[in-house]
Amino acid sequence: MKYALPDKTPDIAAPAVALQVHPWRSALYEELHNRPSPVIEGPCQVTHFTVVLNDNRKALHDHVVDLCKRFSVPAPAQDSSCLYQDFGGFELRWERHMEFANFTFICPDTSPFAPDALGNVPKDWLAALPGELVVALNLAVVNTPPDDKQLQRWFEGQRVSGAWVADEKAQVWTAFKLHSDGFGRMVACNHGLTPYQSGRLVQRLFELETYRLMSLLALPIARQMGGELAQVEENLATLNQSISDIDAGKDERVLLQELSQLAAEVERHRSDTNFRFSAAVAYHDLVRDRLRQLKESPIEGMQSLREFLERRLTPGIKTCNSVRDRLEDLSRRISRTTSLLRTRVDLSIQEQNQHLLSSMNRRSQLQLRLQQTVEGLSVVAIGYYLVSLLGISFAGAEAYGLPFNTDVAKGIAVPIVLAVVYWGVHRVKSHIVRRNPDAQKDK
Repeated sequence: MKYALPDKTPDIAAPAVALQVHPWRSALYEELHNRPSPVIEGPCQVTHFTVVLNDNRKALHDHVVDLCKRFSVPAPAQDSSCLYQDFGGFELRWERHMEFANFTFICPDTSPFAPDALGNVPKDWLAALPGELVVALNLAVVNTPPDDKQLQRWFEGQRVSGAWVADEKAQVWTAFKLHSDGFGRMVACNHGLTPYQSGRLVQRLFELETYRLMSLLALPIARQMGGELAQVEENLATLNQSISDIDAGKDERVLLQELSQLAAEVERHRSDTNFRFSAAVAYHDLVRDRLRQLKESPIEGMQSLREFLERRLTPGIKTCNSVRDRLEDLSRRISRTTSLLRTRVDLSIQEQNQHLLSSMNRRSQLQLRLQQTVEGLSVVAIGYYLVSLLGISFAGAEAYGLPFNTDVAKGIAVPIVLAVVYWGVHRVKSHIVRRNPDAQKDK
């Protein structure tokens, strides 16, 4: 795997020190200074977009470069992951993360939630933004606390949550809902924050909304998988019940095949959802971290941001964790059931092998008896032919005039010939056995 290295890494030069510098040293130092907070001076409206990164990384970069060319400002490098640039009527903050990219437009001297806040941003460029939009949020920064009527008008009559934040140097209100313009809305009132502190507050609020929605991307998947996992659990219970009713080896093979298909289905679900569920937990941790950084204090008669999110967001994350735990539990249960069934199959195979070996042993014994019978018949047959040949010899000798009685001579020769043939057959058999050890074992 190849990693991108910084173009230039400064070496350490000292009179008494000459060290080899790691090529990533400079990049690691700069990492702590990436994605700095904006500087918010005075009232303004900040619009924030978050799009999911899939195969649109290059398209997003080219889109940002196109905007820079239109306004004749420096464009980011190809491998750059951020851009902070003032375009005159607005400031753009573009940041590319691992799974999403953020576009933040700071529009100064703009009325809260004015429809023409992004009037200086080219409409055709904004409409062609690559990727799927997840977050679209308008945040109004004001210096004067709004009254109840203003909050009702800005949030279109929806129930609002709010709190004192930043050690009671600012107030924040939001409804955590989409409004008639398709955007979410937040209001932040400055009661003594410096421009840098205001920027950090705005950044934390945007991160809170982004991580909140990114964590909930796993919830529809978890809900959809609930019914599928219930069916898998029912099928597994049926298979477990069937194991106790196995009557033949065919049933075992069929059940083992069904278990393998069930295991493959569960593993497919795990591989498809593991990243999404893990990301949901990580994003939820970031949400809780940003809530701690806000340092909330309650506004009388109003639900705080932390209280709202803990009551509404945490159950969704627990649902995702529950589905992930069910997947892991199903995988373990299927593994145990498969091991049990394989044990039964192995025992069945061993029993079949034992019956087969017993049958082969009986067959070998029958073959041995048959072989011994054939050997005896062979000795008799060979002896018969040898005696016949000797009878011809005896008859010739008797015809020649020698004092032979052919019948007597043949009768005397029969036992001798049979003994010699028997001895010869066993000698040949012994020679073959010595040359083939396996034959000795079979004997």
